[in-house]
Amino acid sequence: MRTELVSEPGDPARPNEDFAAVVLPASGQGGAVVALDGVTPPRGGTGCLHSVAWYTARLGGALTELTVSLPDVPLPEALSRAISRTAATHADTCDLSHPRTPQATVVVARWSPETVEYLVLSDSALLVESSEGSVTAVLDDRLSRLPRSALATDAIVDSAVRNKEGGFFTAAADPAVAERAVTGTLPRAGVRSLAALTDGATRWVEKFREGDWEDCLRLVRKEGAGALVRRVRALERADAEKRTYLRRSKTHDDATVVYVEL
Repeated sequence: MRTELVSEPGDPARPNEDFAAVVLPASGQGGAVVALDGVTPPRGGTGCLHSVAWYTARLGGALTELTVSLPDVPLPEALSRAISRTAATHADTCDLSHPRTPQATVVVARWSPETVEYLVLSDSALLVESSEGSVTAVLDDRLSRLPRSALATDAIVDSAVRNKEGGFFTAAADPAVAERAVTGTLPRAGVRSLAALTDGATRWVEKFREGDWEDCLRLVRKEGAGALVRRVRALERADAEKRTYLRRSKTHDDATVVYVEL
């Protein structure tokens, strides 16, 4: 089995708000991939004493442990429990009802000798390569389907669609959001490899249009996870002044790629 994990902050002077893990239990009978992308809040506060990086580390750690230690618990339930556990650690000190309380996107894939289960919540991506070589992108596209006017940086506009019916959903403090995730189960024999990408890495496809999802996975397999991040950074630097592709977002974002060949 081949595994690779690369996670690079968008700004070396700021904490990386992504979280990633590959877990291979000693039994050798399965494993899991977890990737979270912390949602950087706009100015104005979050109602929380803790940083987004603090939140993603704790939610990611709890989700990783529950995903592996409870293999018979469905992934939405594992995420729900992880959100509840994380919320309990700071409910006494922070306003968890604040619409911008620390939150994250989530990708989880768990495999056993028989199956590969997956869960995707918000705008990170899971790429699944079949045993025949075709690539399917598992996406939660609710955010991308919203009009740009609904995604303004104004906190009032954003709170009208974030974790609301008709909008999009992220893992924050409400465990019920886990049921909103995109989920599924595949036969293990039909899956050759998996790649979990936060949106700082999916820019290669979604923003810069350098190739499709199959091209993206092929690049990671051939040149490594770090190669994808390096290419994204080069494209971001080239676009820094023209702003052809990144007019409405930051020049560099935290970028994480986790790759597993089963």
